[in-house]
Amino acid sequence: AGNIEDKLQAMRASGQLGGRFFAPMSMLTLVFGLVMCGFWVGFTELWIVIGLAGYATTFSIGMLIFKPTGERMGAMVAEQGVTPAVLAIGQRMMNWARLDYAVMFVIIADMVLKPTLADIGILAGMAMVITLGAALAFGGGRQLVPSAA
Repeated sequence: AGNIEDKLQAMRASGQLGGRFFAPMSMLTLVFGLVMCGFWVGFTELWIVIGLAGYATTFSIGMLIFKPTGERMGAMVAEQGVTPAVLAIGQRMMNWARLDYAVMFVIIADMVLKPTLADIGILAGMAMVITLGAALAFGGGRQLVPSAA
């Protein structure tokens, strides 16, 4: 039971930090990045496009999945306590987090390596990381609660 409580506490903390810290810092990072690109190289370089697409993906997952799911989980826990339904919602949230981490890893690699269309190996590696993240996220695997099979 302690393991489940720890995971729920981590999810609550992530939800609270997401709205108060990560989202505003993410927006500031985007604004400063756009300003620097405007003065520096423009928006035609592939690595910039990949970075912006990755940013849009992680921001969308955060705002469309993590935020409402975390709020719904918090309300359910306050109302009903920790139930199998809450754990199932938490599991779906953790699945999306796996994909989000894979995208963040690709963004970091993209900003460090700055690939062009000629860097087939790097681009293939990035595609494999995203594919692996999606497979880990949505291909089944570890669960917070056993399935009712």
